[in-house]
Amino acid sequence: MKIAIAAEGGDVNANISMKGGRAPYYLIFEDGKLVKTIRNPFSIGGGGAGFAVAKMLANEQVSIVVSGNFGPNMLSALQENNIKPIQMTGTVQQALQALQK
Repeated sequence: MKIAIAAEGGDVNANISMKGGRAPYYLIFEDGKLVKTIRNPFSIGGGGAGFAVAKMLANEQVSIVVSGNFGPNMLSALQENNIKPIQMTGTVQQALQALQK
């Protein structure tokens, strides 16, 4: 199962981003291991970031996405792509540990 975590930086010590669609990075983990770091191309720009990020994560075959907050459009797009949203705060590492329990 792949987990994507919205992050303020590109490593596990970064804080979870409070902005789902506009998070600077998405870190993708599989079996607890970092498999991909994505610099979010939708973090800056016009509307539609939530939809675009949900599609990007669906293309990465992510099952769960963690962020500090999700907008209503992103929540809807995640549901359409069968991706479970989880709201958390703290660091990426803390989120991983919580999800593995």
